[in-house]
Amino acid sequence: MVISIFLHLFGAVLWVGGMFFAYMALRPAAAELLSPPQRLLLWVGVFRRFFPWVWSAIALLLGSGLFMVMLLGGFDAVPWSIHAMFGTGIVMMLVYFYLYFVPFSRLKHAVAEEKWQKGGDALASIRKLIAFNLSLGLLEIVFAALFRL
Repeated sequence: MVISIFLHLFGAVLWVGGMFFAYMALRPAAAELLSPPQRLLLWVGVFRRFFPWVWSAIALLLGSGLFMVMLLGGFDAVPWSIHAMFGTGIVMMLVYFYLYFVPFSRLKHAVAEEKWQKGGDALASIRKLIAFNLSLGLLEIVFAALFRL
């Protein structure tokens, strides 16, 4: 169980911490210092490096979470907070899948074609989705910290 908790926390720190850094520190600095084309190029590079970590975090979170639920006797045996965490986590994953396959794909293509307005529109969509997922991720921390087993 200890290893599963570690893997679960590690995945959460990777994903939620990465979103927090990107949204609260990198985004404002990039907007302040870079022209729109430079900003779009930066974000494509950042996301190309960050998103493989998110895929890993999702695997860690889903695998370790389901394993711990199984060790505790299944979903019938765990408290409502675990159900809430699981449901919120699934929503976060679905939002990420959409973000990755739709607006991120649009951003990459727009930048490759130097269509800066389309790239800006795609980045604005990504920003909103990350803000939503970051909010859910912080809510997950509340569930984990305040409603422990």
